[in-house]
Amino acid sequence: MVNVYEEIRKGERGAWVSIAAYLLLSAFKLISGYIFASSALLADGFNNVTDIVVSVAVLVGLRISQKPPDSDHAYGHFRAETIAALLASFIMAVVGLQVLIDGIGSIFKGGKQIPDITSAGVAVICAVIMLGVYLYNNRLARQINNKALLAAAKDNLSDALVSVGAAVGIIGAQFGLPWLDIVAAIAVGFIICKTAWDIFKDSTHSLTDGFDEQELSDLRSTIACIPGVEGIRDVKARVHGNHALVDVVIEVNPQLSLIEGHRISDRIEERLQEVHNTMHVHVHVEPKL
Repeated sequence: MVNVYEEIRKGERGAWVSIAAYLLLSAFKLISGYIFASSALLADGFNNVTDIVVSVAVLVGLRISQKPPDSDHAYGHFRAETIAALLASFIMAVVGLQVLIDGIGSIFKGGKQIPDITSAGVAVICAVIMLGVYLYNNRLARQINNKALLAAAKDNLSDALVSVGAAVGIIGAQFGLPWLDIVAAIAVGFIICKTAWDIFKDSTHSLTDGFDEQELSDLRSTIACIPGVEGIRDVKARVHGNHALVDVVIEVNPQLSLIEGHRISDRIEERLQEVHNTMHVHVHVEPKL
């Protein structure tokens, strides 16, 4: 388990990089949005504010999940990051809905001011910076096999695309289409809500012991290839942080000794940990009749 905790500590670096980037970029976008009268840039700035909350939630979750197992958490505290992500999704949804309401309301106000073209340059610069953050976090997440950081990296990429969309809306407004800036702001609101929904759906699925059927099939295939396994009666799994807890019932030759059956169980545990990043495997051996 030492390697697992070491990987989590490495993942904290990515969370800190995201927090620092979002703090700077959100302030830059919000100030520029007000100065240059750009609804799209303001919406993008508020989007980054919600991303700060998400990154902090990931960081807090990573910190709590490093706590070792205790008397009432025998499997450790790895689900803390999932709970933190769930809370962050509610905050993101509130901000996303507010951006949508403000954007739709501005349509009926009329007299929309055309945003300064400089705000498009601000959006492009921010998109390039966020793309760099995405590349860093994506590489780190794959190195340490951390799903939470990988999800944060995908959020970084979506933010870069949002900034590109804001730039498009601002540029379009320069050609006699001032409403395009408002449309871009509304689109950002939808993206925030969609991201919040995706995080909520994934978090609740994990917390209710949901597990991907394809991954379960892959687990079954890996177990079936272990020498000595003559049948598989049942395979169950649930997500615990970034790792899986697996329960499997196998069938073996009834003539095998207890020691031989134990060795088969050990091979299953080792193989699943190597291939599928499982944290705990419980193997129950039954004689094949």
